[in-house]
Amino acid sequence: MTSDEANTRLLREANRAFKATETAKPMTDYAKAQQSFHDNRERLKAERLAREVNPKDAPG
Repeated sequence: MTSDEANTRLLREANRAFKATETAKPMTDYAKAQQSFHDNRERLKAERLAREVNPKDAPG
């Protein structure tokens, strides 16, 4: 194997290893807002379900 072939092989392996991180695109403002909305909705749902399990903690 020549040094050119070895370098090509190593370059291919390196490109394969870093391909996933290079193709990731930054989140848009819309996607960030949607993710924030989803996270908040899930948090509120969990809090509501926890209150329903323990009704003695509810005021009134």
